[in-house]
Amino acid sequence: MKRSLQHNAAVSVGEKPRPGRPRSAECHDAILTAALELVEEVGFAALTIEGIAARAGCGKTTIYRRWPNKASVVMDAFLASTAPEISFRDTGSTRENFRRQLRAVVKVLAGPPGRIIATVIGGGQLDPELGEAYRTRWQAGRRVESRQTLQQGISRGELRKDTNVDLVLDALYGPLYYRLLVKHAPLTPSYADALVDLVFPGLEV
Repeated sequence: MKRSLQHNAAVSVGEKPRPGRPRSAECHDAILTAALELVEEVGFAALTIEGIAARAGCGKTTIYRRWPNKASVVMDAFLASTAPEISFRDTGSTRENFRRQLRAVVKVLAGPPGRIIATVIGGGQLDPELGEAYRTRWQAGRRVESRQTLQQGISRGELRKDTNVDLVLDALYGPLYYRLLVKHAPLTPSYADALVDLVFPGLEV
């Protein structure tokens, strides 16, 4: 899988500059690209830092200076490759904002990246490091952005003031991951639309 990754989008939460030689954006992106390619080729269990370093053409110590483990590398790589596609864009309507964003999430999950995130979620049940990396580096950031979009709708008077934001997010996104993992039905744009149209009438003023 060949991807163009943006360095700025892949900076880890809480990562601070360290003294010494300036970091190479090219090496950073090469590491993230290598991590995505390898996790799809060999799976997370067989993935190694040594393998990522060899594919990226960077030293193993370079990776460990930036990430504590392979799980963190994989999740930052996934974030860098997908975050621009699934970011919220304000249309002036909270319902429409979520409709468009859920459609974008469905597109990502229905494609090759969905196989990676399914592997990560499944592996995280047995690998605490992977589970933590998924929650902190992927899920937490996405949830913050979604929560802010709902709060904006409340502030603009579109949504009820007593809206249970976390419950709404569970109702909107939980079914997507259920279909991703159980595979009992396809992930489609029309399914994203149906979820939005099911949830929002009970929220809107």
